[in-house]
Amino acid sequence: MLTIKKNSVILFQGDSITDADRQRDNKAPNSPFALGSGYVNHIASRLLLTRPADTIKFLNRGISGNRIVDLYARWKSDAINRKPGVISILIGVNDTWHEFNDKNGVEPERFRQVYRMMLEYTKEKLPDVQLVLCEPFVLKCGVVGKAWIAEMDQRREIVRKLAADFGAIFVPFQAEFDAAEKAAPAPYWLMDGVHPTPAGHMLMADCWLRTVIG
Repeated sequence: MLTIKKNSVILFQGDSITDADRQRDNKAPNSPFALGSGYVNHIASRLLLTRPADTIKFLNRGISGNRIVDLYARWKSDAINRKPGVISILIGVNDTWHEFNDKNGVEPERFRQVYRMMLEYTKEKLPDVQLVLCEPFVLKCGVVGKAWIAEMDQRREIVRKLAADFGAIFVPFQAEFDAAEKAAPAPYWLMDGVHPTPAGHMLMADCWLRTVIG
């Protein structure tokens, strides 16, 4: 678990799940419009409520459609230059989706290589940064077919191993959604097998807070 210090900058990075329709031209920390409508907003809201005197700043730089290579390409400007104390990363589903959709995905081995380079670069430039690596996830409904599952399993294992290698906290989102599916069917949590519903985003926020903060 992490100790979130006073005056910390907490940066969330990823794809559309993190983006959650945020206003990208709004760069203000803690702005509800800049944080989007998803799990990032829920996490920030909870911590801002419980720690009003600590002046913690939350930033969301998720961009819809991003694969690991897109994230790496903007990493200096959108992560390193922000000088955060904590970086939470959720990436991987588009690396599979784009392959099935238009043959422009990122193979699991290349995903691992680029992700590792990004983390090495991060620790070089921000040696004291605390890393949170989130498990990419899907449920079998909507756009997600059986053929996705084995590849997503590989990506999850890659992220788990990278978290161990870099001393990062690993957030088990897939396990959380798998357990939730016993209470309600997949589309209740992930509307198309990928993008969370309101219940899905709240489930993610609760999982992140429980795993990262305790």
